[in-house]
Amino acid sequence: MPHLQINGANLYYEEQGAGKETIVFSHGLLWSGRMFYDQIAVLKDQYRCITFDFRGQGQSQVTQSGYDIESLYADAVKLIEVLGCSPCHFAGLSMGGFVGLRVAIRRPDLLKSLILIETSSDPEPKENISRYRMLNVVARWIGLSVVADRVMKIMFGQKFLNDPERATVKHEWQERMVANNRIGITRAVTGVITRDGVTDQLGQIETPTLIIVGDQDVATVPAKAERMHTGIPNSKLVVIPGAGHTSTVEEPVAVTAAMEEFLASQAG
Repeated sequence: MPHLQINGANLYYEEQGAGKETIVFSHGLLWSGRMFYDQIAVLKDQYRCITFDFRGQGQSQVTQSGYDIESLYADAVKLIEVLGCSPCHFAGLSMGGFVGLRVAIRRPDLLKSLILIETSSDPEPKENISRYRMLNVVARWIGLSVVADRVMKIMFGQKFLNDPERATVKHEWQERMVANNRIGITRAVTGVITRDGVTDQLGQIETPTLIIVGDQDVATVPAKAERMHTGIPNSKLVVIPGAGHTSTVEEPVAVTAAMEEFLASQAG
């Protein structure tokens, strides 16, 4: 299994495809690069596709520190540099999008385009913080299985959760969530809910940007995507019907189609 030493952390990554251009996929909180497998299955025929797991999640090392968004930004920048894949297309979902925004604002030289999925330029809403801290305490000291049902309702939309034909897929993703390292994941949650906003810096982004949001997303509601679309010059907004906060899994065909169309528009 390939790993890289990045800023004191042993980070797991995968490469598929061998195109002239590279897409770096940056996953959301609680998950790993697996959440982009459906997109990569299609895009790898044209692009070099790289996924990586943030510290404390997936198959990466659980470190003592470095879970704040600024440190995760530094990890992503270093990974792009070490793998020699700039300028790349950077696709970030939720937490991965928090990182992508910072890369676009501070290191636009590393990017060819930016794809933001179910994410926000705002800080965590105050009304969420105490609730997420409580879930974090329970997950850390009792176990993720105790809070799994409540978290699934945040991570996925009602269409997906209530579809009997997708019960097996839902169970698989719940099991992946429960399998997270308790210490790593609670440190990661703290890093996410204590982040600063970057809304006042959106106007600095000159990188071509696609914004994708599910119309059933309750974690980063569509209004947040619309605010980023207004703030980022020449950005494109796509709303995915029937998708929640994990649209790459819930509505993979629609998300992949939106990405393909956008990437084709950036050719050359």
